[in-house]
Amino acid sequence: DGCGHTVLGPESGTLASINYPQTSPNSTVCEWEIRVKPGQQVQLKFGDFDIDDSDSCHSSYLRVHNGIGPNRTEIGKYCGFGFQMDGLITSKSNEVTVQFMSGIHTSGRGFLAAYSTTGKSDLITCLENASHFSEPEFNKYCPAGCVIPFADISGTIPHGYRDSSSLCMAGVHAGVVSNTLGGQINVVISKGIPYYEGSLANNVTSKVGSLSTSLFTFKTSGCYGTLGMESGVIPDSHITSSSTLEWPNQTGQVNIWKPENARLKRIGPPWAAFISDEHQWLQIDLNKEKKITGIITTGSTLAEHYYYVSAYRILYSDDAQKWTVYREPGMGKDKIFQGNTELYQEVRNNFIPPIIARFFRINPLKWHQKIAMKVELLGCQFSIGRAPKITLPAPPQNKNDKNAEFMDDFIHSVKTSLQTDKTTFTPEIKNTTVTPSVTKDVALAAVLVPVLVMVFTTLILILVCAWHWRNRKKKTEDTYDLPYWDRAGWWKGMKQFLPIKSAEHEETPVCYSSSEISHLRPREVPTMLQTESTEYAQPLVGGIVGTLHQRSTFKPEEGNEASYADLDPYNSPIEEVYHAYAKPLPVTGPEYATPIIMDVSSHPSTPLGAPSISTFKAAGNQAPPLAGMCNKLLFRTDSASSAQALYDIPKGQPGPSRADQLVYQVPQSVAHPTVSKDE
Repeated sequence: DGCGHTVLGPESGTLASINYPQTSPNSTVCEWEIRVKPGQQVQLKFGDFDIDDSDSCHSSYLRVHNGIGPNRTEIGKYCGFGFQMDGLITSKSNEVTVQFMSGIHTSGRGFLAAYSTTGKSDLITCLENASHFSEPEFNKYCPAGCVIPFADISGTIPHGYRDSSSLCMAGVHAGVVSNTLGGQINVVISKGIPYYEGSLANNVTSKVGSLSTSLFTFKTSGCYGTLGMESGVIPDSHITSSSTLEWPNQTGQVNIWKPENARLKRIGPPWAAFISDEHQWLQIDLNKEKKITGIITTGSTLAEHYYYVSAYRILYSDDAQKWTVYREPGMGKDKIFQGNTELYQEVRNNFIPPIIARFFRINPLKWHQKIAMKVELLGCQFSIGRAPKITLPAPPQNKNDKNAEFMDDFIHSVKTSLQTDKTTFTPEIKNTTVTPSVTKDVALAAVLVPVLVMVFTTLILILVCAWHWRNRKKKTEDTYDLPYWDRAGWWKGMKQFLPIKSAEHEETPVCYSSSEISHLRPREVPTMLQTESTEYAQPLVGGIVGTLHQRSTFKPEEGNEASYADLDPYNSPIEEVYHAYAKPLPVTGPEYATPIIMDVSSHPSTPLGAPSISTFKAAGNQAPPLAGMCNKLLFRTDSASSAQALYDIPKGQPGPSRADQLVYQVPQSVAHPTVSKDE
């Protein structure tokens, strides 16, 4: 009468004293006999130990023995409040006896322990939670029997579980380990969330949880996708049932709750059986063999029809003729799955190991009012492969030997499993939503797509760089390698595109003033214009083009500037005047003809008062005034030895030979200032 929570699995289990974690009652006793496969050993780990030691382990204690029965030998006797036993107690054989005695005491919770076969050094108990481990990711082995009433969990998959939750109990809720078998869990710790949902899954209720600093999830094979009930991938014709509920409503219209209505989250009525008994079933044809890892069910989801199934069995088949009832490995009875507790909540149950089949049946065993439900199956595609070939040694001739009997039973169970129970063959499938052939294509595409993108990007960059280099080269050639001919329209259009800061000179019409260099002789003018002020740009040479922006290339005059009404220096009878500086014509000035280049430095000195002859024809066939004040000059700068002024040659003349034959260009339609004869 001293046995508490107990689950003894074939490879692992959990045992606790009566009334744990409350104070154990007085004068109670419990004895557990643990047996695993021959050739293996048993290891025992205590999660909590609190036994009264007031009488030095005389009346209250825990004793562990090697073997079972009268021939057992003692491994150790233990007692004490808050006794810490961090290590493992290992047996010498495949059998262990654990004995608990409780005498007269006033306190003491008793104990909780877990066991497993040797080789699982990462064994933990059902009391461990994520906050006990500092690693961000770790593997542990959970024993069977960790669905205990005194442990709590908060959260669900895929969002995660609160760090205060029991690791192994959360593993059962998530469907990664079985409560009757135990198993390995791969835990990942991450940052917590403000709210944890609650749900019912695998007979474990998860509670709503508040904010925590961290949470944990489980790494799995990923084979938990939906198989097509909700989405409609499974056609209506592949969903059948033993019977269908038909009934007229108040208006006389007949309502039929057909089997195709049994789609999870589908609005409307569910599937319901016409007769509510244990012989009803809902069948789903998956069209081919699938790996089925779980099922989700709800009730009718109609408030006015409070119907749901609270317990059911699962059957599966390859041909819809021969059916197999789902059982957990090592269990001699059919597994009964917990269903819904009300009509709305989604309840999940997982199959460990998974079911490999094409046809799937749900057989309701318990229900509320009527059999009615909506369903979704979880799993993934399955690739058919050959069953592994198992080679076993020949059984011994002595049939009376216990090991021989165990070997016969083991061979028989293996053969039966390979022939009928396909749930024990679980090939490793990493992709949960596509077939293996599609997986290869996806992997190939994942490699080729980035490579193609990089290649096309490189080609585009090469083309852009080549185009940019070509335009830059063309721009350079257009700026510094102009053609030898001179086209005025093109010349003006290019001025706004060429660089502003340049040592080259521009073609600028200039206007002469008579206030600065009247003391100069005619021969000194060209030299002075070229060499006097080095900080100003030299005049543009015909055929060589620099910057063409509009600005003066000559030093502005200092002091009082002479107006355009000054005496014309070329008509002055008194002094010989050459203009050292020039001012740009107004922007609104008229266009000028392109100058004709000639060398002035070789001409003889000519009086500045000589009359000017225009090569332009004035309006009205009248000759323009001879007094010209503004002329267009071009100076050569490519020769360091001499400066040459070039002037226009009048039409119809072979060329200037004397100074009085020099002809200057006068703009059309320009009003020339005249000098008063009185002055």
